[in-house]
Amino acid sequence: MNHMHRAAHSNAVLASDADAAQEWLGAFEAALRRGDRAAVSALFVEDSHWRDLLAFTWNITPHAGAEGIADGLCRAQATTQARGFALAERRTPPRRVRRLGIEVIEAIFEFETAVGRGAGVVRLPVETPSRAWVLLTSFEELKGFEEAVGPRRPSGEAYSRNFGGDNWLDQRIKSQAYADRDPAVLVIGAGQAGLAVAARLRLLGVDTLVVEKYERVGDNWRKRYHSLALHNQVHVNHLPYIPFPPSWPKYIPKDMLANWFEFYADVMEINVWTSTEFVSGAYDEAAGTWTAVLRKADGTERVMRPRHIIFATGVSAIPRIPKLPGLDEFAGEVVHTHGYATGARWRGKKALVIGTGSSGHDVAQDLHSFGVDTTIVQRGPTTVVSIDPSAKLNYAIYDEDAPLEDCDLVASTATYPLLIRGYQLAVERMVELDKEMIEGLIARGFKYDLGEDRTGHQMKYRRRGGGYNLDAGCSALIIRGEIGLLQFEEIERFVREGALLRDGTIKPADLVVLATGYYSMQEVARHLLGDAIADKVGPVWGIGPDGEMANMWKPTPQKGLWFMAGGLPHCRIYSKYLALQIKAREVGLVAD
Repeated sequence: MNHMHRAAHSNAVLASDADAAQEWLGAFEAALRRGDRAAVSALFVEDSHWRDLLAFTWNITPHAGAEGIADGLCRAQATTQARGFALAERRTPPRRVRRLGIEVIEAIFEFETAVGRGAGVVRLPVETPSRAWVLLTSFEELKGFEEAVGPRRPSGEAYSRNFGGDNWLDQRIKSQAYADRDPAVLVIGAGQAGLAVAARLRLLGVDTLVVEKYERVGDNWRKRYHSLALHNQVHVNHLPYIPFPPSWPKYIPKDMLANWFEFYADVMEINVWTSTEFVSGAYDEAAGTWTAVLRKADGTERVMRPRHIIFATGVSAIPRIPKLPGLDEFAGEVVHTHGYATGARWRGKKALVIGTGSSGHDVAQDLHSFGVDTTIVQRGPTTVVSIDPSAKLNYAIYDEDAPLEDCDLVASTATYPLLIRGYQLAVERMVELDKEMIEGLIARGFKYDLGEDRTGHQMKYRRRGGGYNLDAGCSALIIRGEIGLLQFEEIERFVREGALLRDGTIKPADLVVLATGYYSMQEVARHLLGDAIADKVGPVWGIGPDGEMANMWKPTPQKGLWFMAGGLPHCRIYSKYLALQIKAREVGLVAD
């Protein structure tokens, strides 16, 4: 009886929450249609946040404060013509959740604009459900240019039972050859970023070619160090359209992922040229096209003239090799983690690993597992987080028993101030969970930090792409003294035998591994497109002036140049918005 009473009460709460959300949406639409800034402003609490993913601004645009949000919405509404705001019937229903310590009614809604359809999320504080705290508006599809999926899938008549003509394979071979045409979009890199955006573009009908310098799709993972596996769980990491098999492990090994990428490119019918290097590019302002020089393995070159180039080379593309004093005198072998494979051939030898990020720790642990006398050298304070349970906190939304597309939408709501608050709260809990490990590391002399504003590894990743370790067990080895720890300032210089320390002793080594990070994507662009374009674009990755990722997933100051990077969740989510921005330009809806 009590169970039935609780269920009835729960249903009543759900109904009232849905009513509150729909009432807010109705008032919001009415005020927006009138262009009534005061009325729109009154629908938001003072400390409110709106993030727009293309729907109103054709960009990734954050706003803060009731008046700023009202100004932005009303200014854009004249051309956006947003209407039909209603709870999304086929998505997660409104629910009460706690976000950043605030109990809210969180509702997913849908709407239309003059040119497309959108979805969004609104968070209404339970104490004041008539005023929103957080709003997300997301562009989902262009009217008349919807993705060719589900009911809109191709009939197959072009190649099915095409007696005497080209079958599907014939047509795929011809499509990939580009013998009689150039692609509209050229994507550099066939990792998760390149494959995700290429799949999105193909289903929007945008002719796209991906070029990959390695011999096989997936080699960007396949050729990395032997023991590598993903550091976040499988259910967070799906690529668009095709989820991983339900039998796959929680933490996917690199070769498993690499093979999946190869399979994905095939079944998603992505045009890929492997063993092909992007040599250089120049933009023709008058023609609105790039002159892109591609070099194949046999040395032959092809010049293509795409309208768009997407750099999908990743945050970790060109290894950073620092000039360490005396390292050129070292008689042993020096390798960057980018080229490290396994410690098997160093058994019984001595190694120094320079750097205490995730790669440095993983390589040190791998060397240790092969019986290598290993010392890790710390160059600066490092955030260390256990993969399980601590790192999982940042993906808690994906454990809320909601469909992946709904989790992605909810995860996309946060503007920069909300990210900061969220990560600070997560770090507080992480420090509790990892208390013993942190104390053990500090006792060993490890320089531990939580970032400049106690936001931990997530903001370090966003700001600089490194400076943290998602720990797979190396920390315990350091704490127990099985892996040595040396501070870089203790080294005066490298010598033939190893590292000469400031106390006059020599730390012998046969191998030095540089876990020293990578150059930014701006420097990759500089190398391939020249100083003028790289300087025009400015920093790529890191936090831009508006709190969003700098020049990432959105238009850059250079027309026709885009950047796509991040972990698998970033690539799944933002590939949709990048592809929609390009499609809108291809059909003349947006002009740079």
